[in-house]
Amino acid sequence: QFPFGRRLPCDIYWHGVSFHDNDIFSGQVNKFPGMTEMVRKITLSRAVRTMQDLFPLEYNFYPRSWILPEEFPLFVAEVRMMKDSDPSWKPTFIVKPDGGCQGDGIYLIKDPSDIRLTGSIQSRPAVVQEYICKPLLVDKLKFDIRLYVLLKSLEPLEIYIAKDGLSRFCTEPYQEPTLKNLHQVFMHLTNYSLNIHSGNFIHSDNVNTGSKRTFSSILCRLSSRGADVKKLWSDIISLVIKTIIALTPELKVYYQSDIPAGKPGPTCFQILGFDILLMKNLKPMLLEVNANPSMRIEHEQELSPGVFKNVPSPVDEEVKVAVIRDTLRLVDPQKKKRKDVQQHIESCKSKINIRYNYLMCYRCQTVEHVSEANEELLDAGPADRREYGTTKSPEAGLPSLCLKQVFPKYAKQFNYLRLVDRVAALFIRFLGVKGTTKLGPTGFRTFVRNCKLSNSNFSMASVDILYIDITRRWNSMGIDHKESGMCLQAFVEAFFCLAQKKYKSLPLHEQVKSLIDFCEYHLAALDEKRLVCGRG
Repeated sequence: QFPFGRRLPCDIYWHGVSFHDNDIFSGQVNKFPGMTEMVRKITLSRAVRTMQDLFPLEYNFYPRSWILPEEFPLFVAEVRMMKDSDPSWKPTFIVKPDGGCQGDGIYLIKDPSDIRLTGSIQSRPAVVQEYICKPLLVDKLKFDIRLYVLLKSLEPLEIYIAKDGLSRFCTEPYQEPTLKNLHQVFMHLTNYSLNIHSGNFIHSDNVNTGSKRTFSSILCRLSSRGADVKKLWSDIISLVIKTIIALTPELKVYYQSDIPAGKPGPTCFQILGFDILLMKNLKPMLLEVNANPSMRIEHEQELSPGVFKNVPSPVDEEVKVAVIRDTLRLVDPQKKKRKDVQQHIESCKSKINIRYNYLMCYRCQTVEHVSEANEELLDAGPADRREYGTTKSPEAGLPSLCLKQVFPKYAKQFNYLRLVDRVAALFIRFLGVKGTTKLGPTGFRTFVRNCKLSNSNFSMASVDILYIDITRRWNSMGIDHKESGMCLQAFVEAFFCLAQKKYKSLPLHEQVKSLIDFCEYHLAALDEKRLVCGRG
């Protein structure tokens, strides 16, 4: 640990909270710029909602959400409308403060009028979601799953999922919410940091029992009951990939702001904690994403009143040690060097074999070819000559990787969802000044002009009005006042608006895709024209 920094550069920097813990100019750092902001409850809800607008069926794993206080009137109106259309609908809602963690400030309500619209909701915005009333129960208890996901690279996108996770249990038998039990947090909230204070909490001394267990132990139990565990894993992988696809557009904006292209800077990777709830029908639902999941492998045990001792937790150790160990194996900078050396050795072997065959056919040239082949092997160095006989990897004594690659492995199945990524690429292109995250009015006009989007029905005056209206509304929501201009979310809204004007008869995702294709075509033609002029 270097609390006051370090002069010499490192291969890997492990930050505790965020990318900005230290100034770094090389190597790899275990945080992405902007990730902490992106997985806050409001930002995550907005990102997923954009994808729900485009692909409602593909993104039905996230509960219906409203942002407070700005969407409170909309929340009231939509709930009233749904109740009028279905009088038997008796919903429960869960209110989560935007910056809250470890269950802090979360509460359940039965009606919008129960929301605590005091001064705190103005100073501390929140998300209100439809509560999942029919979760899967084990031993009559509600539980959630913490899965560890490694985002190894943003461009190209590379995602790994740990083969095992944690199951965190409530400590009171579950009952569907009623006015009488709404406030029983040990029944409804699965947060470990809350339930550890319950008298019923059981510290696990193995992975199959207690209030915290391995996810694999739950899967074994489900499998013994005849559940389709393979399909469940497939659904979870799909949920993770789709969620990260929803987050990457804005992450790329943050990334280019902190690490501009063409300038020296580190590369990034990050371990994320996905909190997932299984419904009674085994459908996984996303609860939230944590940028800084706890990696503690011990818990406090009270030996006598006020006297605590840290005791190892076998369940945490089983899952978390493997995640960190294998993350370091995957990002190991020496691994690429070893791979390059191995490829050189294989190339040498191939040349030796070719020359040996040549030697058998043309014995008269033996001396020349054998000496050349030996020179190749000598050039590889002593360590590589040892590899020529029996190859022993530095990882030979380690267990197999617990992290499974899911992207780009399954890229073909999910690439069609990456429309907002392409919109973000257009946004970044027209930002102009490197290091900024907001688009000015001139940049927006240049985008419209270069993409040939203005015409007799949509003048440049209309372009300015669209920019002002959308930017003003997003800025009034309190979205990052450090810079003036249009943020990515506002640009996406404006882009959707333009797509709907231009391609009226198509579904929204086809409208957006058509406009992206149209813009990319005109920009490619413009780039080609500039290239030709440059050569001239």
